[in-house]
Amino acid sequence: MLHSLSFKYSSLLTRACSNGRTLSTLPAFTSLGCLPTTHSPVVSKLAFFNSVTGDGSKIPNYRVLDTLGVPVEGAEVPEISKHFARRLYENMQLLPTLDDILCSGQRQGRIPFYATSYGEEATVIGSAAALADDDEVLSQYRETGVLLWRGFSLDGIMAQVFGNHEDSGKGRQIAVHYSSKQHHFHTISSPLATQIPQAAGVGFALKRDPARRSKNVACVFFGEGAASEGDFHAGMLFASTVPSPTLLLARNNGFAISTPNSQQFYGDGISARGPGYGVDTVRVDGNDVLAVMNAVKEARRRCLEGGRAVLVEMMTYRVSHHSTSDDSYAYRERQEVEDRKKNDNPITRFRLFMESRGWWNETEEEELAFRLRRDVIKALKRAETVKKPDLEDMFTDVYAEEPWNIKEQREELVALLKKYGQVWEPWQNELRALEKDGGKKLSD
Repeated sequence: MLHSLSFKYSSLLTRACSNGRTLSTLPAFTSLGCLPTTHSPVVSKLAFFNSVTGDGSKIPNYRVLDTLGVPVEGAEVPEISKHFARRLYENMQLLPTLDDILCSGQRQGRIPFYATSYGEEATVIGSAAALADDDEVLSQYRETGVLLWRGFSLDGIMAQVFGNHEDSGKGRQIAVHYSSKQHHFHTISSPLATQIPQAAGVGFALKRDPARRSKNVACVFFGEGAASEGDFHAGMLFASTVPSPTLLLARNNGFAISTPNSQQFYGDGISARGPGYGVDTVRVDGNDVLAVMNAVKEARRRCLEGGRAVLVEMMTYRVSHHSTSDDSYAYRERQEVEDRKKNDNPITRFRLFMESRGWWNETEEEELAFRLRRDVIKALKRAETVKKPDLEDMFTDVYAEEPWNIKEQREELVALLKKYGQVWEPWQNELRALEKDGGKKLSD
C-alpha cells in the first residue's frame, strides 16, 4: 500500500536528498496544496497567532457619533428624519423613566423584582429600530425597549411586572420576563443563555418557511456573561453550520452580575469568537444609537442574503445594579459609575446630536420628561387595581393532559383552601384579590 501511494504521487513531487532526508524542492504551499475542508495553505515555518486581525491589533469599535454627539470624520450618518430621530430619543428616555419608577416600586414592596436598562438605552432602541417588526426576538431581560418600540403598551408592561390577570403569562413568570406573540417577542426565561440555541432553531424554522424565508431573521440578545455559558457555543455552532439567519446581539456591558469581563474571558471580547465559527462579526460602540442602528441593519441584511448567522458585539457599560437583588457598589467604585453616567451617556450623546440639527430643545425636554413620568405612574397605579389571575390558572396551559403530579398539587391546594380559605385572614385577603370567584371554582 505504501509503495503504491508513493508511486501514485511520485510524479507530482520533485525530491532531493539532504543529510539522509528526502525534501521537496518546491515551496510547501505549492507542492502540498491545502489541508482538507479548511482551504488553509500548508507552510513549513512554525508560527503561533492570538488575534483575528492580521497585525495582531484589537478588533476595532465602529462609531458614528463621538461622546459630544458630533459625527466622527468619515462616518456615514444614516439618513433619518426629524420625526424618526425624535421617536428614537423618546423611546430611549422612556426606558430610564420606567426603570426609575419601577425600581422605586420594588423598594416600596409593590412589585417583587425588577431589572433595569440604565446605560444600555442605545443598544436596545438602536437594535429595535434596525429590525423589522415581525423579526422574531429572543431576549434576555434588558430589552424592554424592543417591545415598547414595536407598540407594546405601558399597561402590558405593568401587567407582567405585577402579575395580574391581564398578563399573557397569567402571573406565572418572574417580573420583567415579558412575552408577546403579537409583537414576535418570545417568552423570556431565567436560565442564562438558553435563548441562544433556541434562536438558532427559530432561524432554521424561518429558513424552511417559504412565506418568511429571506424576509425575517431570528434575533437573540444576550450579555457577555451569557457568552461564557455552553449554550452560547452550542447556539453559535448550530446557527453557523446548519446555517440559519440568526442575528446574535451580544451586549458587552462590563459585568456578569458581579464578575467583571476581565475575569470572564482572556481573548478580545466576544467578537473574537465569531470568526472561529465562520460567522461575520462586527464590534460597535453600544452608546452610539446611530452606530448600533447602522451595524444591526447591515448585519440583518447579511443574515437574509446569506441565510446565515451574524454576530454583533455592542460595547457599553452597565451603570445600574444588575437587578434589585444586587448592590453593585460592593464590587465596583461608586465614582466609576458616576463618571460613566456623566462622560459617556448614550441619551446625552444623541440629544446633543439632535440639538445640533435644531430638532430638540430644553422646553421639549421638560415636556417629554413630564409626559413620560405621568404616563408611567398612571399605568402603575392602574395595574395595582387589576385583579390577579384565576387560581385554577396555576394548573393550566402546560400539558394537554394533566399528569399525576399536577393533579396531586391541585388536590393539595383544594384541601388547604377548604381548611384555611374562610377562616385565616391572610388567605382571605389573597383570595379576594383574584379575578373571579376567589378560588371557589377550583374547590368545587
